This record gives sequence, structure tokens and C-alpha cells, in this order.
Amino acid sequence: MLRATLLKLSESPRFAKWVTSNGTTRRMARRFVAGETLDEAITAARACNSAGMLASLDYLGENCSTTADAQRARDAYLGIFERIDREKIHANVSCKLTQLGLDLNVEFCEGLVLSIAERAAAYDNFLRVDMESSVYTQRTVELVKRARSSTPAVGTVIQTYLYRSETDVQDLLAYGCRIRLCKGAYKESSDLAYPRKRDTDFNYIRLMKILLASGFYHGIATHDPRMIAETIRWAAARQISKDDFEFQMLYGVRTDLQRMLVKDGYRLRIYIPYGNDWFPYFMRRLAERPANLGFFIRSFLHS
Repeated sequence: MLRATLLKLSESPRFAKWVTSNGTTRRMARRFVAGETLDEAITAARACNSAGMLASLDYLGENCSTTADAQRARDAYLGIFERIDREKIHANVSCKLTQLGLDLNVEFCEGLVLSIAERAAAYDNFLRVDMESSVYTQRTVELVKRARSSTPAVGTVIQTYLYRSETDVQDLLAYGCRIRLCKGAYKESSDLAYPRKRDTDFNYIRLMKILLASGFYHGIATHDPRMIAETIRWAAARQISKDDFEFQMLYGVRTDLQRMLVKDGYRLRIYIPYGNDWFPYFMRRLAERPANLGFFIRSFLHS
């Protein structure tokens, strides 16, 4: 119920205006968001690199309303790849299709994605297309498959709480697509997604095994110690090298586990979001884990 309430609030423009105009809340959001500028994101990525971690930079934004906004987002992503290359940061880039005009026109959006992926390829880098709510899953999978046919510098994300995810995994692997596996952070109906966490966890482990056995380089994105331990056990039992996959975690979440994985010699990539449009992302982080919400409430009460 609490998770559903927070996710519902994440869609409220009125609540968003109150949260984003509140100085205390803005400061608390910095636990999960590196800042509002690319300079701040680069600084965070450099700190991750210094700690032995890779990074993925995400210029926050969703559901743009005009083609001009989508093109500005495209230009921002082109600039991120240039900055990563110029400053020798070990990072790739993540983007959302609705920020690049998916709701406006699929062909238009695909053109922008291809231009970004081509820039990534020119810098020997990689573009990760994030997965949004189930409304966009089919369009995202189809667009990514077409983009992957043009360049290997693009991949996407699969959410294990959706019933359809195994089919999508097999479909994407047929195109040689690199996948980030996560549980999912959007509000979905029981017609489309597992309502029980244990079923989502079971599906996560099942799909993790399919990915690691595929021979492609994938990202296992989780903060759940049980999912991490199962991945480590399964990879070791099948002699899958630590260099053949990476763990991924969110900026500001479970830094204890982050340090543990690096110490144990595993590759770890930190997803670093930045930008002015941080409210929906921030609300989804609060909804994901009670500990995140507890941090928010304690900080607010003590401010």
C-alpha cells in the first residue's frame, strides 16, 4: 500500500511542484541524484572510478511534450559522450525513450536513439536504453532490436516483475543484445506483473542464469544480498569469469554492498542520475525500499 501510494504521488504535478521547490527535500534528493549539472555528474563518476567502480550517467527526464525538447535531450546525450571521452571517465550512458519522443512518434524517437548510439560507437562506448513502465515495453524492445541491428553499441533493460520478461530476454539475445537485469520500479497491475516479491525474485534468478549462460556481457542490477549471492554462486559453479559480467547498483544505495563487491574483485557499475527533472526518479527510490523512505523522513524531521 505504501509503495503504491508513493508511486501514485510520483505522477502528481502538484506534489512534484511542492517537493522540488522545498530546499530541504532538494538536499535530501542528493543522496540518490548526483546533482543538476553534468559537471556534478562527472565529479560523481570520477569518484566512483577512484573507488574502483564504473559508472553509467543518466540525464534525467521523461515524457517530453515536443520534438524540440526531445532534440535537446538528444544533444545533451551527445555532449555526455564527448565529455566522458575528453575527461577519460570510465562510464557509459543510460537514457529513457519517452525523453527522446517515444510518445510523439516512434520513427522520430528511433532516429534520435540511433544518432546517440552512433556517437557512442564512435567513442567505443555504449548506450543503455532504460525500460519504463509496461505501457512502453513492447515499443522499447522493438526499437532496441532495430537499433542493435545497426550497431552493437546499444542495449536495454529487462524487469523481472513482468510476466513477459523471459520471452523478451530470449528475443533480445537473438539479436546479440546486452541486457541490464533489474526487478522493476513502476506500479503495475497483477495482470502484467508478479504481485508477490518472492515470485519476482524467483524470476530474477531464472533470468540471471539465462543471461550469464548466453556468452554476452550483461549487467546484474540489484541491491538484494540474496540475488547477489546467488549470482556469485551460480557464476562460480559454471566457471563464468568475474570479467564476463558486471553488477550494477544505484548511486547512493547500499554503499556497503558496493564496497564489498569491489573488494571481492567483481566489476561494479554505479547508475548516476543528474538533472533538473529528478522528482519521478526520487519518488521511485523512496518506494523501492523502506530504508530509503526512513532516511527521507528522519532527514525531514531533523531539518
